Amino acid sequence: MLDRRKEHREKLTAFTPVYDLHTGALLGYLADLTLHGLRVTGGHPLKVNKQATLAIEFPKAIGIEPARFTVLAHVTHCAADGENASDYNIGFEFLEVTAERLRVIEAVLKKYRF
Repeated sequence: MLDRRKEHREKLTAFTPVYDLHTGALLGYLADLTLHGLRVTGGHPLKVNKQATLAIEFPKAIGIEPARFTVLAHVTHCAADGENASDYNIGFEFLEVTAERLRVIEAVLKKYRF
């Protein structure tokens, strides 16, 4: 997969589901995260430029408040995973990054990465 990232992403060691807040649909699981976006591994493709309000369920064990993080984002890319054609790598860019959201993302990156 071509790496178009503008900043280093941290892979998370937590099982972290990501949902579409409005439909409740599971989009996939958080693969990596930056202050400006994230990558999800999911079972269904999404259209590039589609907007969604993401609901990310951080594990309670890492002590991040709020445990459910919501943010408006748009799909920057979606491609089948080369290893498994039934999985998709879906990149999102955050559209609303407030100071409070940045605080939460920084806390997650600091507490739960490898």
